[in-house]
Amino acid sequence: MQKKHTIDVDNSINSGQVFLWRKNGNYWYGINGQDILKINNFGNIQSYQNSKTDFFRKKDNIEKIIKSISKDNTTKKAVRQFPGLRILEQDPFQCVISFIVSSNSNIQKIKSSLENISKKFGVKVKFQNQEFFLFPKPEKLAKASIDEIKSCGVGYRAQFIKEAANMILFEKINFEYLKKCSYQEAKEMICAIPGVGNKVADCILLFSLNKLDAFPLDRWMIRILEKYYAKEFQLETKTITEKQYDILHKKIVNHFGPFAGYAQQFLFKMERENYQKKWL
Repeated sequence: MQKKHTIDVDNSINSGQVFLWRKNGNYWYGINGQDILKINNFGNIQSYQNSKTDFFRKKDNIEKIIKSISKDNTTKKAVRQFPGLRILEQDPFQCVISFIVSSNSNIQKIKSSLENISKKFGVKVKFQNQEFFLFPKPEKLAKASIDEIKSCGVGYRAQFIKEAANMILFEKINFEYLKKCSYQEAKEMICAIPGVGNKVADCILLFSLNKLDAFPLDRWMIRILEKYYAKEFQLETKTITEKQYDILHKKIVNHFGPFAGYAQQFLFKMERENYQKKWL
């Protein structure tokens, strides 16, 4: 049995948080903004840029978090099933674009669209005798035409991608500030980006901006809450309005506590595995 503090690299990368990753032998290779990370089975990281990245959020007190979120049998079961699952701390710009691309899509499609974007607009580099494309910088996507972006297979989201890149380029969005401010303030700012609704905003906040109380609610999570938490959260509808989303988020944080985002990740992973859904 895995020790609680051991990182499960495969399950953490294969949990719907990141998309530009591939496994080669015993190593995972992934694009993280202007960097490439090579990770072994123990979670040791080599970086193309020699950067010190806390990709697996080792700074988090995982024992304390697991204790805090284990509020009921369902969460306890999810944690037991995937004790080494971690929330990843990724490059914020890549995270924004990834989750704009993700809306109304599946993991395979998101992955291929993001690969196309990197190939078309990113810089080609060699690392460990392999060829990679770094994620494009905001200015590259801001300058691109809608048709060029569309050719990557992103459909109607091309406009949003261009506008998001512009906002970040002109510092209407400051990631360093967002990491430090409250969940509510950060969420309002992130939702000002075209193509970013509640769920996409919560993914960005949770996976790149240190907001561990963000709890992305997509149809999978709504289904999970209906199935296991009908009493606690009393969901009346399959789709939820913005107002309902906020009310539900408050109830969720009341139930799971300040690390609710970890609970979300464990529950999401468990349920998708139960349905044998494809990951990377």
